[in-house]
Amino acid sequence: MPPKFSKAVFLDRDGVIVHNREQYIRSWADVKIYPLALEALAKLAELDTYIFLVTNQSAIGRGLVSYEMVAHINQHLIEIIRKNNGRVDRVFICPHAPQENCNCRKPQPGMILQAQQEYQVDLSQSWLVGDAFSDLMAAQNAGVSHKILVQTGRGNKQFTQHRLALQKISFLRTKNLETAVRLIQAENQEFAGQPSFLVKE
Repeated sequence: MPPKFSKAVFLDRDGVIVHNREQYIRSWADVKIYPLALEALAKLAELDTYIFLVTNQSAIGRGLVSYEMVAHINQHLIEIIRKNNGRVDRVFICPHAPQENCNCRKPQPGMILQAQQEYQVDLSQSWLVGDAFSDLMAAQNAGVSHKILVQTGRGNKQFTQHRLALQKISFLRTKNLETAVRLIQAENQEFAGQPSFLVKE
């Protein structure tokens, strides 16, 4: 069991740690880890916080990949993260297709709320890092106070597509996971020198 912390960092997988694939990640051969992501996760592991992956994997519900294969991919990724001094305390997967109308597929808050209930984390002191509007909405719906939209993956496109809706959400925008982790480390809204993020009030 991981140590007991009072807060958590929720990370999306595809578009944040690894590259998105238009036809979904169906095997380890499809996985490409972003530069600096492993270093960022090592820095994050030094903090007194749980680290959870919360990932929509609708390819399972669409019949394109098995749950077992997705679990295998995640386990292999976690092993690499650990070998590079990082950690992931738990992976939460939504396996459903959109039409199943589940309560765990982001933007629904189910995965985050499950983590909160099982680990008793304070969502008002927790963070979410994602590359999609649905990630931010899941955090908003769950009551996660601190939200970061990275520019990797779908981040830039989602920022443009949902610009009006995003004005109603308080979030930060960073270049990638590495700059997001620097922000979490600092626990404030400014870096030395030029800021690499945008604050939405």
